[in-house]
Parts: sequence; structure tokens; C-alpha cells
Amino acid sequence: SKHCVKLDNRTANVTVKPFELGMGFHFELHVTISGKKISVSEIPELPIPKDWMRDKLELHFYKTKKAAGGGEIENVAYNKGSGTAVITFLRPG
Repeated sequence: SKHCVKLDNRTANVTVKPFELGMGFHFELHVTISGKKISVSEIPELPIPKDWMRDKLELHFYKTKKAAGGGEIENVAYNKGSGTAVITFLRPG
């Protein structure tokens, strides 16, 4: 559990300690569909980085490909302040 790490010509002794990951988040999204784009609103503000939320939205809408008309994502424009996002797909559907 103890390691020696070299950083910028210095050596640091570090100790690895276990930690618990927090519970997952469950939330409801409101969606408006139009051609290649989906507008998502009422995205709750969660204590995660903006990039993580963008990745979660991309994964969610990519995974719905078979079940609900999702597919390959071209872009995710997420606005944390307003709790909205616009997901653009590669192909209309």
C-alpha cells in the first residue's frame, strides 16, 4: 500500500487507501425531438463535472439506438446553468 513516486526531480512517498464511491444518480429528463436534434431540459444540477454530464447524456442517447431511435452522436451542447442540452445525431431518425 506504500509507493514511491518521482515528480519533477522530487520523490514523494504515498500511501494507497480504499474509498467508497457515492451512490449513482437517478433523474428524469424532458425531451423535444426534431430531425437530427433532441432538446433536453430540466437536467438536474448534480455535483459532477460538466464533461461527465455531457458524456452521460451522449451515452444515454447513443444506447437508446435500438429501443427508441437514438444513434451515433455528432455533438452534445450542454448548458449546466440552464439545465438544458441539445444532442445532435449524425443521421436524422
